[in-house]
Amino acid sequence: MNFEPNLAQAAQQMQETLNSGLRQIMGSLGTGPTAGFPQVDLSAFKPVNQAQPSIHFDPVKLQELQQRYMSEAATLWNQGLQSSAAPISSDRRFSDPAWQASPVSKFMAAAYLLNARTLMELAEAVESDAKTKARLRFAVEQWMAASAPSNFLAFNAEAQKKAIDSQGKSIAKGLQNLMHDMKQGHVSMTDESLFEVGKNVATTEGAVVFENEFFQLLEYKPLTDKVYEKPFLFVPPCINKFYILDLQPENSMIRYAVAQGHRTFVLSWRNPDQSMSSNTWDDYIENAAIKAIKVVQEITGADTINALGFCVGGTILTTALAVLAARGEKPVASTTLLTSLLDFTDTGILDIFIDETSVKYREAEMGKGGLLKGKDLASTFSFLRPNDLVWNYVVGNYLKGETPPPFDLLYWNSDSTNLPGPFYTWYLRNTYFENNLIKPGKTVVCGQKVDLGKLDMPFYLYGSREDHIVPIGGAYASTQVLPGKNRFVMGASGHIAGVINPPAKKKRSHWINNSLTGGNHPADQADWFQGATEYPGSWWTDWSDWLKAQSGKQIASPKNYGSRKYKASEPAPGRYVKVKV
Repeated sequence: MNFEPNLAQAAQQMQETLNSGLRQIMGSLGTGPTAGFPQVDLSAFKPVNQAQPSIHFDPVKLQELQQRYMSEAATLWNQGLQSSAAPISSDRRFSDPAWQASPVSKFMAAAYLLNARTLMELAEAVESDAKTKARLRFAVEQWMAASAPSNFLAFNAEAQKKAIDSQGKSIAKGLQNLMHDMKQGHVSMTDESLFEVGKNVATTEGAVVFENEFFQLLEYKPLTDKVYEKPFLFVPPCINKFYILDLQPENSMIRYAVAQGHRTFVLSWRNPDQSMSSNTWDDYIENAAIKAIKVVQEITGADTINALGFCVGGTILTTALAVLAARGEKPVASTTLLTSLLDFTDTGILDIFIDETSVKYREAEMGKGGLLKGKDLASTFSFLRPNDLVWNYVVGNYLKGETPPPFDLLYWNSDSTNLPGPFYTWYLRNTYFENNLIKPGKTVVCGQKVDLGKLDMPFYLYGSREDHIVPIGGAYASTQVLPGKNRFVMGASGHIAGVINPPAKKKRSHWINNSLTGGNHPADQADWFQGATEYPGSWWTDWSDWLKAQSGKQIASPKNYGSRKYKASEPAPGRYVKVKV
């Protein structure tokens, strides 16, 4: 089969398809939420009622792209539907033998991959400002991920074969899965019926020793005869639930800290409802982070404690410490920050969501009251990796009729939380948009001017090399903001897998620059990395050694939870963490 006579016409048609796709993608930058299920709100990329960005192409690059595209299109066209055509690429969406066995499906996949690659090259060739280019790249990725032939039963050879082999049972099961997920409001990433908080996740033994409208404070039962005199407080992110730090006994960072001899407390955030819709950033700092620190001090009688903040929890904790420092108080002897941002210069892909118009829109929408729904926030983060966290499950659950395997981390990932509108909008403007926390005195929190330069206690700063939420450069930037004797460590993998990496698993690796003795970090993370040494396995052991050095002498472990004033009220993990959105 030879299509040479029609090659020019065919190439022109495919070029028109690409141009149409690019126009649709750019159009999406100025529209509202897309219809359908699942969906992502593309209005965040380009504020409504703002002029379309100026886009130009380098003529030389554009000509090179067109020539390469026409050449590859000619090859694909001439192969046509021949069964002897070259195999599809290693893209795992088309890796099943059924795709290779079906000439039509194989051709569709090959044409899709060519168009996807060319559209991305077109996006890279755009001459515009950096944010517009980033938004365009992201929109192209979203559009191409959603339009893959693997997402449609009419084109998915693997799903079709399964439907035939199962005599239609896979289609029936897929419809059941779709109805189930539409009812629960999100795509199932795991079999959620197999998990229950407090039964087979979040099972480390402990008790609730304090609560208010913002949080419950959990204390954990010691696993050693002696504990360090300085107690240890975990401050997890309020945009997720704390039990990412306590999934299973073998990968629980909370249990690990207890086993290392630390008297361990954890702040378990309340999942906000309408009664909390007017709560502010100040409320969370004063009535949660600062309150938790003081209650731990009162329970243990310790003059100072050690504390850890994870992700947004690290930003909250550090802000609280700056407020206390402005008041002349330094109750925390050392601080650990895990994948946390203080300097928001490098926020990675999340930067495309932020500009003046979008921030003002959110402030008008919920700045005086309201809730940012947990499912909306979860959807946004999932669409940062659409093929892995969205369409993979759409295909498996609905087209193939599969039940996703049990996975505790993905169960946690689906257990979303709301945020109070005023809290969220303050955070949006003062961190991601204006980057005010690193400007001494610029931000006033709880009546105090925030100056991170006053936080001279030692910090252990951890960043994950492949983190798409807190880029490694953003995590490293804290070394330039905090004046004390700080230690920076980089772990392999991403935002969660890099952090939850227990030593017993003997997975991944981490990097330490041993030439830096408690400070004097170079301004650029790449320069730090040049002098770093890679070590196999978890970074937890290095952190544990560092934390023990900050924790004072060992004393007898307490026999009971809490104190006379703060009595145990219910077993860990408490009831706050069990509240669903």
